[in-house]
Amino acid sequence: MVVRRYSRADEELLFDMLKDEGDDWLEYHGAEGRERYERALESSVTYVVFDGSILCGYARCREDDGFGVYVYDLLVRRSYRGRQLGRMLMERVAADFADQTTYVMSDVDPYYEQLGYQRVGSIFEVKG
Repeated sequence: MVVRRYSRADEELLFDMLKDEGDDWLEYHGAEGRERYERALESSVTYVVFDGSILCGYARCREDDGFGVYVYDLLVRRSYRGRQLGRMLMERVAADFADQTTYVMSDVDPYYEQLGYQRVGSIFEVKG
């Protein structure tokens, strides 16, 4: 397994993986969302993990000018789950930004608790 920074050359493989995940990721790969998500990827710090030529997972983050790194998206292909790839991606983010705290924006808290990560806050949605 190889974890490395995402490049535009990985785009189709990443979107194919998102499509394989179905409607849970439709906001990112659907007709209306894809263009927005392509822009998000360009302005983010994103890592991918490969098994040979197969893109098996990714993590998309934002660095907050020295105030922390926020992981917005973490996904491992279903057929590769249980192999610690999510942990590998998270550890790579933390290592590359060792001088800052890495935070995860989560909607699957049990997964991160299983990895031993500590809850330090909450996220609230503000509707205007």
